[in-house]
Amino acid sequence: MTVLGALPTLGGPELIIILVIFILLFGAKKLPELGSSVGKSIKNFKRGVDEGQEVPEDERQTTTTTTTPRDVP
Repeated sequence: MTVLGALPTLGGPELIIILVIFILLFGAKKLPELGSSVGKSIKNFKRGVDEGQEVPEDERQTTTTTTTPRDVP
C-alpha cells in the first residue's frame, strides 16, 4: 500500500474553498504579487538545482599537482 493512495483528491469545491481562504488572508490585491514571487522562487530553485548537478570539466578529471619547496633566503 502506498502513502499517496491514502491521500484524498482535491475537487472543484475544495479548491474554491482554498481560494476563498487565500483571498481572506492575503487580500485580492496581494494575490498576484504572491503568485509572482512564488513562481520566481520556484524558477530560481530549479535553476540552482540544475547548476548544482553540472560538474565543470576540470573537476571531473583528477589532477595531481606537485609542489617543490622554495629556497628561503
